[in-house]
Amino acid sequence: MTTPEPLRPPPAPDSGRPDSGPPARVRVTAPRTSARPSTGTYPVTREMAEHSAVGEVFVGSLIRSQLRLALVVAGGFLIILIGIPVLLGLFPSIREVTVFTVPVPWLLLGLGVYPLSIACAALYVRSASRNEKRFQDLIDEG
Repeated sequence: MTTPEPLRPPPAPDSGRPDSGPPARVRVTAPRTSARPSTGTYPVTREMAEHSAVGEVFVGSLIRSQLRLALVVAGGFLIILIGIPVLLGLFPSIREVTVFTVPVPWLLLGLGVYPLSIACAALYVRSASRNEKRFQDLIDEG
C-alpha cells in the first residue's frame, strides 16, 4: 500500500493561524487485485490442460471452425482464379481489348490476381481472429 503523497508543500511552521490555507491534497488508492471471485465450477482451461473429454471438445470445435474457414476462403479464391481464364475463353472478344497497349487478359491475370490474394488473406486473418476471440471468450466464461 502506498503512503499518501501531498500535492502541495505543507504550510510554514511559523504561521500563527491554525487554518493557514487549504489542506494538502492526498491521493488515496486501493490495492490492485487481478483475482476474480471463484464461481465454484471446474475451469475450462483446467479441462484443456488435463486433456479431458470436455477440453477435447472445445479444442476440436476450434480446429473444425478454422478448417471450415480455410476451406471456404481457399475454395472462393480458386473459383475466382479459375473463373478468370474461363471468362476469357467464353468471351474471345476481350482478347482484342487493350489498355495502354497491354491486352486486358494480361492485366486480369497479371495484376488482378494480387489484389484478390490480398483480399482473401485479409478476410481469412480477420475471420480466424474472430474465431479465436470467440474461443477465448468461451474459455474465459468457464
